[in-house]
Amino acid sequence: MSSTHRAQKERRVRRALGAPGSRTWSVVAAVTGAALVVAAGRAPGQDAAGRPAGAPDAAVTLLVGRALDVGDGGIAARCALEAFRDGLCTGWRQQRVRATSRGAGSVLRGPASREGAGAARTVVLPTNSGGPLEIALAEAGRLTDVTVHDGHGRYVGGELAPRSRHWTNTEPLRAGELYTVRVGAQDAAGTPVGVTMAFRTSSPPDEGRLTVEFGPRPGTYGAGQIVTAALSRPVPASDRTARARVERALQVTSEPAVEGGWHWVDESTLHYRPRTYWPAHAEVHVTSGLDGVEVGDHDYGGPSDSTGFTVGDRIEAITDAESHEMTVRRNGKVIRTIPVTTGKAGFRTRSGIKVVLGKEYQVRMRGDSVGIKRGTSEFYDLPVFYATRVTWSGEYVHAAPWSVASQGEENVSHGCTGMSTAEAAWFFQTVREGDIVQVVNSEGEPMAPFENGFGDWNLDWRAWQAGSALGSDAPVPAAALPAVARHTASRLRPLT
Repeated sequence: MSSTHRAQKERRVRRALGAPGSRTWSVVAAVTGAALVVAAGRAPGQDAAGRPAGAPDAAVTLLVGRALDVGDGGIAARCALEAFRDGLCTGWRQQRVRATSRGAGSVLRGPASREGAGAARTVVLPTNSGGPLEIALAEAGRLTDVTVHDGHGRYVGGELAPRSRHWTNTEPLRAGELYTVRVGAQDAAGTPVGVTMAFRTSSPPDEGRLTVEFGPRPGTYGAGQIVTAALSRPVPASDRTARARVERALQVTSEPAVEGGWHWVDESTLHYRPRTYWPAHAEVHVTSGLDGVEVGDHDYGGPSDSTGFTVGDRIEAITDAESHEMTVRRNGKVIRTIPVTTGKAGFRTRSGIKVVLGKEYQVRMRGDSVGIKRGTSEFYDLPVFYATRVTWSGEYVHAAPWSVASQGEENVSHGCTGMSTAEAAWFFQTVREGDIVQVVNSEGEPMAPFENGFGDWNLDWRAWQAGSALGSDAPVPAAALPAVARHTASRLRPLT
């Protein structure tokens, strides 16, 4: 290899390690491909020569454990060539990394070795993104700081164990990513040392990767809008680990922040909602972090488009079928009271909370669409105007000029909520998709949570959380924290 080529490779490694310009890095080993690259940095309080001011030279040995991708057929040949000891090429590789206060970081050859920087080696073995990354001390001392991030600046969460001697990741690595690991430690005398490591995880297969399509499309919606996630293939309920990894990767953030969570509707559909309705004028952002994440055994996520929407005023329309009256509130204030008629005996309007699904200026309604036979006294076939849909099966809030005399007095409809043409036009112009429509005292069947529109709000919060693979005690992922807190979240603290 020419000196020019070698210099170019070293510059690439320095950029990959993300070394700040104010810190001096000693590149010990640099190779292309899936490699563990080690560099050492001048820790805070060091002099110009890289030694702690007034302190003797210090060194700490770290044990860095990685799960190898044993699916690569070339690994056996490389392991034989490198002659690794103690069967370390069978799926788990624990390497000893030497960090010193002089900047002489290195990958040590074997457990008993104390070779210097001149003998440093780089191990070219692809890392399995689904396996753990562990960092521990091999001798007296303590870990003071561990951060792990990929080339996109995304930090990986982890836990530093009591007594600060062992760290492991709590969030999965992504496939096909270059990771930088910065470790700060102290030796038994309290002298600071530091080392930076970089490795690349194995690339995922190009075919069959799990992706997700989010809803709703960008726009402005009501405070009851549900976020939907349609997966490209099923994830069975029996594979709770895979479901948990999917949930952690599907990120919903809002301004202002709210408490919320995902619920598995079926094997390929998830819904997300806050604990209570969205705040008026909230900004909601939905993204997928599945790309490169190992969901199952050698089963990876792929790239997916994000979405986002704005919440408008909080509009709530509550219909009391017993008093034959709809009360409409905007941001908690009553803005209109409307005489209505709802479903009569045998056709009672569904009770519970529904969400506006869409609006149609004119709809043709026929009795046979809801099981009423032609030729019977209950059959109907007529155009209906200002129709606001609240279920997929055909329940609307709409103009019903033929029943004006009954509106406010009795229930005579076949299940819809009817009102005068003028009131229906006002309602049609006032509400939007995602607004809340609730019916009480109707004696009708309860609104189903998922089968006929967005009945999600009819589940209490405990029941909603029961549909998550993470459980009610799941930690909030770092990506869901405010930006100012994200870096802090990735810097590990000892558990108590």
